[in-house]
Amino acid sequence: MITIRFVFISLLITCLSGISRSQEVQNSLKHEIDLWLKNPNLEHASVGIYLKDSETGKILAQTSPQLSLVPGSTLKLVTTATALEMLGPDFCFETRLAYSGEIKNDTLWGDLVIVGGGDPALGSAYFKEHYLQNHFLDQWVDQLKKANITHITGNLITDATIFEEQPIPDTWIWEDLGNYYGAGTYALSVYDNLYTIHFSSPNQAGQPTSVNYTTPFIPGLELQNKVLSSNRNRDLAYVYGAPRSNQQIIRGTIPKGRTDFKIKAAIPNPPFLLAWDLLDRMKKANISLNGFIQNQAQRQANRQLQPLAITRSPELLEIIRVINHESVNLFSEHLLKYLAFLIHGEGSTQKGIDVISDFWEKRGIDTKGFFMADGSGLSHFNALTTNQLVNILYEMKSNSSYGQDFFQTLPSVPNGTLYFFNPVNFPGESLRAKSGSMTRVRCYAGELTSYHNQKMLFAIFLNNFSGSQQNAIRLIENLLIRIAQTPELPSQK
Repeated sequence: MITIRFVFISLLITCLSGISRSQEVQNSLKHEIDLWLKNPNLEHASVGIYLKDSETGKILAQTSPQLSLVPGSTLKLVTTATALEMLGPDFCFETRLAYSGEIKNDTLWGDLVIVGGGDPALGSAYFKEHYLQNHFLDQWVDQLKKANITHITGNLITDATIFEEQPIPDTWIWEDLGNYYGAGTYALSVYDNLYTIHFSSPNQAGQPTSVNYTTPFIPGLELQNKVLSSNRNRDLAYVYGAPRSNQQIIRGTIPKGRTDFKIKAAIPNPPFLLAWDLLDRMKKANISLNGFIQNQAQRQANRQLQPLAITRSPELLEIIRVINHESVNLFSEHLLKYLAFLIHGEGSTQKGIDVISDFWEKRGIDTKGFFMADGSGLSHFNALTTNQLVNILYEMKSNSSYGQDFFQTLPSVPNGTLYFFNPVNFPGESLRAKSGSMTRVRCYAGELTSYHNQKMLFAIFLNNFSGSQQNAIRLIENLLIRIAQTPELPSQK
């Protein structure tokens, strides 16, 4: 009896010691987070923190997890996860070259039509080997030759009608629209919907600069250059202009004393540029066109078209990898609109938002406080909670056939948008995460493996902080280091 009593007391002491140790660890992390929140740069900020064990799903730490905050580009995780789940990693977009009418002898008596399938990456610099090593437009010209077409009596028509006519969300700001990261989304996008403006600047600051040329050449483009030279050694020039408008104005500054300083801008009318580029290559191949480049305004479901060529995109998983590594807004908006077209037959921003919200609600995610205004996170009208984002990540981790593939699309330090972090602090692939930033917004979400090999899903959102983006990055990096250094964390009750 004495022996049994002794064993019982020993076990009780061990158990209580374990509980005490767990509570000590929990309190230690809470203390670290509380100290972190006292940073002067966070005095007026809104902060959301949520940490969950990757394997058990238990909550490890949280600060205002139900507070809806602007997520920046971490919203791309929601868009890409939804697209991967609904389309599968092997899905490919298709762009078709077709014709109406008939071919007699060497003449096409009808129209040549480029039918957009929503490919976000057509001609993309991120996939040069796929599209540009043997240029896809040259392949189209080769197919015209194989069909023995040397003359076309009709028009060259661009059909981008599976997406809505409005290429940008309502809530994007004017400052973003003419710049490459604010490029509009078309069912016929091309070359990442961006072009490069080449400047030269005088040796003195405060003087007018000159635009030398653009690449690619944009037919009909009118640039009003208000850019001045500056002592500041960075690009502070912005392009302003509406989609489909060739009148663009450039304001701001570039460094002084440059002979070829480059800034990137949004192509005003990508479908037209694609057709113009094809027509130019056709002319060089001695294939003539009687008509003009025309935009098809409405879908013509019953129109009889004969195929000439099909260009397929890289697999969706590779496109998602670029989105999550390089934070490409254009690609994300394409996925949003394509999901809308897939489900509703209408590739609109709002329908895409409805599809994504419905998808996760059916998967058990509480969508109260979940507000999407676009698919990329560029809009300041986006808001979601750290709780929601981590729970979506947990769904991908624990209940998705593509979960492992998805997390492999997230960059590790110092790759992609994590290049600011010190790799010494996050060796190997111990941190895989997506960043999100805009004015007074800095966010990170992903998976962290602690120094004690505990895997944790996390989201850290900062809104309206003081100080610079660099300070905010260092703040979040320091918090992640503290979390990683904490002994194995027990779950919160």
